[in-house]
Amino acid sequence: MKGKVYLVGAGPADGGLLTLKGYRLLQQADVVVHDALIGLEVLGMIPPEARRIPVGKRAGNHPVPQERINEILLEEAQKGRMVVRLKGGDPFLFGRGGEELELLARHGVPFEVVPGVTSALAVPAYGGIPVTHRDYCSSVHLITAHAQGCAHAPDIDYRALVRLGGTLVFLMGVSTLPAICRGLLEAGMDPEMPAAILERGTTARQRRAVSTLAQLPQVAQGFSAPSVVIVGKVCALSERFAWAEKRPLAGLRVAVTRPRERMSALSGPLRELGAEVLELPAILLQPISPNLQLDRALEHLEAYDWLVFTSPGGVSCFWDALKERRMDVRRLAGLRLAAIGRATAQALEARGLLVDLVPEEYSADALGRALALQGPRRALLLRAKNASPDLTARLKEAQIPYEDLPLYETAASPEAARARELVERGEVDYVAFTSASTVHSFMKGSGQGDGRGIRAACIGRTTAAAARAYGMETFVAEQATMEAMCALLQKLQEKERS
Repeated sequence: MKGKVYLVGAGPADGGLLTLKGYRLLQQADVVVHDALIGLEVLGMIPPEARRIPVGKRAGNHPVPQERINEILLEEAQKGRMVVRLKGGDPFLFGRGGEELELLARHGVPFEVVPGVTSALAVPAYGGIPVTHRDYCSSVHLITAHAQGCAHAPDIDYRALVRLGGTLVFLMGVSTLPAICRGLLEAGMDPEMPAAILERGTTARQRRAVSTLAQLPQVAQGFSAPSVVIVGKVCALSERFAWAEKRPLAGLRVAVTRPRERMSALSGPLRELGAEVLELPAILLQPISPNLQLDRALEHLEAYDWLVFTSPGGVSCFWDALKERRMDVRRLAGLRLAAIGRATAQALEARGLLVDLVPEEYSADALGRALALQGPRRALLLRAKNASPDLTARLKEAQIPYEDLPLYETAASPEAARARELVERGEVDYVAFTSASTVHSFMKGSGQGDGRGIRAACIGRTTAAAARAYGMETFVAEQATMEAMCALLQKLQEKERS
């Protein structure tokens, strides 16, 4: 089998700027060869089964030479693998993408190029700077401020740039900023020309400084790579047009630990509010198969009058089990449905099933109390193996017959260790937990029994209690909904800013 290489531009950092085609290829990849400056959101999209090969370069530090990167792509493709070469920004804009294709072309290895959103345009946009504007300028010029094989600024015809009169965008120019500004001033550019430096653009940590060309080197002290330098009249629009930093959760970086198939319900709203979301599932759901107890229950559903679900994952497993056995909703006629919380209820409603009971509080204990008041003849509990005993304790107390049927087991995901590493490096502000089992899996997967130093945003008192037991600093959403979780983080962010 012949392999293939896809040269994919990952954009500047914001996961939402990865193209649809790039995302689709990433999900299909056997091997992902990626740069150091790929956004954490994008890295979180790499499937756990894909092999990662980091080959990133940073200023003054090239642990994997370019020639070796070229060879890695060739070797992996010749083994018959689908290889995604994930590059920051656009692969052909100062990205050495052309060099990486030369070796593949010589050996007849098939490849495709997927363009990416370049930081030269995206970072200014997130900083409120339109690189062209009919009232200010009609051209934009992209310049690399890094010379091959040397640490100083490359030879640039500053006089030609000044004559062009458009917006100048310098990439990789932090270390050479004084030389750039000096060159433009000596070429005759107005010292009062607006100029800006934008650091870590499109991420939660982005920051900007707007000044004049003459003052920019002083204003930019303390800024580091990756940064984009912009010189031109359009920089004066930054204060008026800046939008990214005004979003409610701007500046916040949140790790979402839900199972991968349920990420979007929380990740989507957080991103809309401006947070940078790192999808790092700490828990894996593994359906129990074969499941003879489930087979027997499905054959005798008339023996129950309530089906009780305690997670969206349980709903999904039950629905899959029906389809595997060539059953449909007609088998559920006459049964009443209970859900532990709104998310579980929504999972049932998405399948055309209206829920009869949802407790006011998101907990197994509250579900048991609410169910006891209904006085069911016999309840079928469809949930995880080793689930909370609070539900069954309440049913026993009320002398209500039930069958506790495990549909799936939970296991720690390898992503938990990476999430813990990001927390310890200060890359994550809060870790979001939506269940106690996710807390336990996170700690088990990270290989550490101590959660001190982790700020946990939790849904439900049971989840918060589990996080607190590990020593985490806990914050609890007022309701068991994704909206309440977003409101909690917004409240915490407002407090932080004040």
